[in-house]
Amino acid sequence: MPRRSLARLYKDEFSEYSFVKFQQDLLAGLTVAAVALPLALAFGVASGATAAAGLVTAILAGIIMGLLGGAPYQISGPTGAMSAVLIVLVSRYGLEGIWIAGLLSGVILFIVGLMRLGRFIAFIPAPVISGFTSGIALIIFIGQIDNFLGIKTPGTETAAQKLFGYFSNGLSPNWQTMLIGLIVVGSMLLWPAKWNARFPASLLGIILATLLTYLLNWSVPIIGTIPRTLFLADRLDFSHIPFSNLSDFIAPTLTITALGAVESLLCGAVGSNMTGIRLQANQELVAQGIGNMLIPFFGGVPATAAIARTSVGIKSGGQTRLVSIIHAVGILLSMFLLTPFMERIPLAALAGVLMVTAVRMNEWDAIKFMFGNRFKTDMIAFTITMLATIVLDLTQAILLGTFLAGAVFLNKIASIDINVQEVDIERLKQRGIETEGKCKHVRVGFLTGPLFFAATGQFNEAFANLGDTHALILSMRGVSLIDTAGLESIHRLYERLHKQGGTLMFAGVHDNARNMMERGGLVKTIGEENFFWSSDQAIVEAEKRGCKFCE
Repeated sequence: MPRRSLARLYKDEFSEYSFVKFQQDLLAGLTVAAVALPLALAFGVASGATAAAGLVTAILAGIIMGLLGGAPYQISGPTGAMSAVLIVLVSRYGLEGIWIAGLLSGVILFIVGLMRLGRFIAFIPAPVISGFTSGIALIIFIGQIDNFLGIKTPGTETAAQKLFGYFSNGLSPNWQTMLIGLIVVGSMLLWPAKWNARFPASLLGIILATLLTYLLNWSVPIIGTIPRTLFLADRLDFSHIPFSNLSDFIAPTLTITALGAVESLLCGAVGSNMTGIRLQANQELVAQGIGNMLIPFFGGVPATAAIARTSVGIKSGGQTRLVSIIHAVGILLSMFLLTPFMERIPLAALAGVLMVTAVRMNEWDAIKFMFGNRFKTDMIAFTITMLATIVLDLTQAILLGTFLAGAVFLNKIASIDINVQEVDIERLKQRGIETEGKCKHVRVGFLTGPLFFAATGQFNEAFANLGDTHALILSMRGVSLIDTAGLESIHRLYERLHKQGGTLMFAGVHDNARNMMERGGLVKTIGEENFFWSSDQAIVEAEKRGCKFCE
């Protein structure tokens, strides 16, 4: 059970814990807090909620998910990917609808983790995930153009409609907001990476932009009032949950659930590569589930594990999950101590942070590898998923991506390689195998790949013309999977051979395939005497038996 896994995780993390390690966790936690603070404010606004909602989400996710997470390095909070999803869903269902969907998605994530089904999330192909990530990056970038330019354009259903609107309507940008945004963008792009580890460029840019706005007394949109409490006035009330109409929230719930699971496990994969510590996927999903069940009752938005914050924590020398807790406490203190400053932050400054974050969140190395080597199937999957994300409703995009994932998966595994060869007597002799060499009607079919419903067409076509074959040997060492459709194809092949007086033999059958053939009654029908360890043994036996074709 995940509970025992969590106990093991705590034992592994803290069995040799020391004051030196605590100092490392403290420094890493404060560093992550400095990085997370501007992101929490930005993602709160980008979600269609408030900056305060972003802070509350970061604090609660950092504590709850940090305590229960599946690895010592996981740090959760509001993320760009989730914000891009929520801004669309908020326009349709309102904040209360998103709170309900967030609560329900938490329940599903908790159940998935408890039932130990986390490994199935990893079945989504990388090109589909990369395409969805790039689509979300575009949604975030396009969604911040209004704040960056200091304008207000009508809301739209999709990011593509929003983007086209800028070209079809006349724009009157505010040069002050653009300058504020450019200051933040410039800070994030030009600030040296070695300095960024000590003082985040996004925080520097926000400070400079806010001071400039204050000193010049510019009238630009700002964050506004941030309540100094974890219990926001706008939050989910248990008595307001429409239990009779929960079916109305199926679509947003599935959207948030899918994104939360994929994002968190991807973050775990990144952290695992950096530390060598494997993520306990099911425990992580339990943590994400519990966190997202509780956060709506405080007024926060759905959260996931955050790759950027997790990476910063690891690179800063973080040792345990205390990094996540300390980062949350740091943001909590900022909420109470720095509120007067944060309330004056221009929305254009947050837009600059989000735009740069959107560009950076693309998996550029994976995209370059995919297109540079011209992997056509992956390129198509990536492009379709990305375009669907910005053109369609996000729920539809996820459904399309899931269907595409299945199609890509089937396409890659459905191909079974079948190579039918005549017996090479001379080659057998060179290997020390003596045969009479009289029978010319023994053939060997070498099979590599799974023999299931999508591959039976190739199987049937390969053996459509048996000719004068009296003994057909199927070498199946490379076949680890057979389903009922594969069994039926083998049975029909056996019957055809049997009618013309021939024999079907098997060599090197994999244990999994053998078990399936026994369950389907094929071993009993064909006969145990027709199963051999190698094709060489089967060839020798076929010649010994002889046949009417050899007479």
